[in-house]
Amino acid sequence: METVRDYFGSLVFDDRNMKATLPAKVYASLRKTIDEGTELDISVANAVAAAMKDWAVENGATHYTHWFQPLTGITAEKHDSFISPAPDGGVIMEFSGKELIKGEPDASSFPSGGLRATFEARGYTAWDPTSYAFIKGKTLCIPTAFCSYGGHALDKKTPLLRSMEALNVQALRILRLFGNDTAKAVRTNVGPEQEYFLVDKKLYDRRLDLRLTGRTLFGAPAPKGQEMDDHYFGVIKPRVAAFMEELNVELWKLGILAKTEHNEVAPAQHELAPIYTTTNLATDQNQLTMEIMQKVATRHGLVCLLHEKPFAGVNGSGKHNNWSIATDAGQNLLSPGETPYENAQFLLFLCAVIKAVDDYQDLLRISVATAGNDHRLGANEAPPAVVSVFLGDELGAVLDAIENDTPYQGAEKTKMKLGVHVLPKFNRDATDRNRTSPFAFTGNKFEFRMLGSSNSIACANIMLNAAVAESLKIYADRLESADDFESALHDMIKKTISDHKRIIFNGNGYDDAWIKEATEERGLLNYRTTADCMPHLLDKKNADMLIGHGVFSQAELRSRCEIMLENYNKSILIEARTMLEMARTQILPAVEGYAAKLAKNAGKIRALDEGIACRYETDLVKKLSALTDGIEEKTDALETAVKGLCTDDVITESAMIRDALLPAMEALRALCDEAETLTSKDFWPFPTYAQLLFGV
Repeated sequence: METVRDYFGSLVFDDRNMKATLPAKVYASLRKTIDEGTELDISVANAVAAAMKDWAVENGATHYTHWFQPLTGITAEKHDSFISPAPDGGVIMEFSGKELIKGEPDASSFPSGGLRATFEARGYTAWDPTSYAFIKGKTLCIPTAFCSYGGHALDKKTPLLRSMEALNVQALRILRLFGNDTAKAVRTNVGPEQEYFLVDKKLYDRRLDLRLTGRTLFGAPAPKGQEMDDHYFGVIKPRVAAFMEELNVELWKLGILAKTEHNEVAPAQHELAPIYTTTNLATDQNQLTMEIMQKVATRHGLVCLLHEKPFAGVNGSGKHNNWSIATDAGQNLLSPGETPYENAQFLLFLCAVIKAVDDYQDLLRISVATAGNDHRLGANEAPPAVVSVFLGDELGAVLDAIENDTPYQGAEKTKMKLGVHVLPKFNRDATDRNRTSPFAFTGNKFEFRMLGSSNSIACANIMLNAAVAESLKIYADRLESADDFESALHDMIKKTISDHKRIIFNGNGYDDAWIKEATEERGLLNYRTTADCMPHLLDKKNADMLIGHGVFSQAELRSRCEIMLENYNKSILIEARTMLEMARTQILPAVEGYAAKLAKNAGKIRALDEGIACRYETDLVKKLSALTDGIEEKTDALETAVKGLCTDDVITESAMIRDALLPAMEALRALCDEAETLTSKDFWPFPTYAQLLFGV
């Protein structure tokens, strides 16, 4: 019987396959490129391409593609076959190092934010050797970066790799100061928890809003929601279990370390969590995971919903980004350690993260900003839009003792001079159960919880890597020039705690008092919508930092601001137009039809006996008639708001959408949802929340 060990990674050209198929010198050279970022020689590329092609063909592949991640938020691929004409009229299977390293897809229809002119349609893909090639169907997929004709990044992978290198450079400077001369690289690792909903495909097909927008634009609450807490970690239904079983097999074949699966809080909601791995590889694998989830769901008569808020009134879906820093030797730099050397180093990296989150809280909010996630943040167990850091009581007390030069009460009562005294042992497993915290320390890593379920994790990790690199650069600049390293280290950590303690909060993030305290007393930012936060991407402090570390150019920043706001605007406009169509062609006819039937029935009853008042029918007809008038009025108001969006400036348009269009959509929904509660199910034109959430 075939076991997981037999087929795990069978569709990945991973280190095992490279070692088995490549000459020793070629393998060593490729490993050096992967581990240290050295340039890849063309002769090595040719050897890798030949081995990769042979392996792919043996596993049934007929085509190859440069698999990349444009700014659409999903992946893209153009397939070319391996075949070349042979002199005898047949074909031979060929694949060169040049074809492996570089591709030339048409970039004309991908978002560019003005980075390319019409005549510069061509784009280029470049192989990312640090992310393994894999087979999907009959195609060898080669993970690549994607840039424009003019050399600008048009994807999410390129700036992610740049941010990883920026952090690597600065972290190595810090390690050298602590006497670590053996580390060759510092990498960030990520484990993204993926939440999602499963609904019956037959029900999904009857909902225009789900098909066009990914969320329900109308829907009265079901009689039962998540209030009984009986779905969370509950017994997995057979149909869902069958989906999860096949999903695991598909992911394991691709070398994706799917580890944990369970029911989430909301009915029909579930979660998949992998073991964490290097950030760019985790990003690739999460994109693959979302794609495979949707494909496998279809084979089971289901639809996997990845929208952040597919149903109002119950939990939305997020993607917790578990982030850590480690050396190439595997030393976790966010692990407290056992010695004074490790303690002080840990505290410095910890403070670097705290400083980064405080200094660039706007960039972290921007990194998770989408139309869908705006509905989720601050509601039903999602963190608020205000960024804060949870450290827990024990670690918080350690930092308080350092800041105030007072003894830490949890251990020997002595003032802690960094580099001299061993820090008290605190429980590394004292992890955070405060689910309202956007950014929580969980023992030896941070968990960034603001990401939406459909988001690429690249954006959040780009900003996090870059911001921490900036903190480390400031620290390294100061410490490298210090006369007394230990005193400078102690003073700098103490100052960081004092300067940035406003970002540390261990309480209830849902409490209105916290939001008031955060914004009015602590001066933290509260950007509720994408329209509020996205323009701040171009603020001078943000641009200077990101450009200074080579993560983005000024032109790339402008383009991303343009693209993200344009995506926000288009997403909501599609929702508004869908609401108009559903209201006019489905909801109004249904409500009017039911009211007409009630009136007709009342007329028939009165014809039999004039003394019967038909109060139920009469009162309900009046209510429904008033609702149809209101729905028609709100529909016209929404249409007026849509037509009023006549501007070529995406920032202005996004503000108009926030201030006029979204309120008009909410007003229309409120009346339609009320009408649903009064209309016979025989007349209501599409599946209800009760059917969708409890239909699997």
